[in-house]
Amino acid sequence: MSLFIADALAQDASAPPPDGGLLGLIPLLIIFIIFYFLLIRPQVKRAKEHKKMVESLAVGDEVVTSGGIVGKVVAMDESFLTLDAGNGIQLVVQRNAIAAVVPKGTLKTALAGKKTD
Repeated sequence: MSLFIADALAQDASAPPPDGGLLGLIPLLIIFIIFYFLLIRPQVKRAKEHKKMVESLAVGDEVVTSGGIVGKVVAMDESFLTLDAGNGIQLVVQRNAIAAVVPKGTLKTALAGKKTD
């Protein structure tokens, strides 16, 4: 029996450091700040720029969709655009599917380089 009692007495409970709780939060705070400036902030900025670009679209603008289709805006609705993709092909796409506005004449240049048989 004295063997077990000696083992129990041999375990010394040390107290945790008094300021350990506050110092443990500092690395987490630093990691959050790094994530904010490297991931969250640029993504929010890009979303604002895309929203501004989509709101400023007008009839006659030449655009590229997120699927890579180049077309000229011929009609607009609140949430949809009608694009003329050339050769009389008209497509209806959502406004959010527009990836970029390209300089005027891009569609004409693309169609001029392509020969149809």
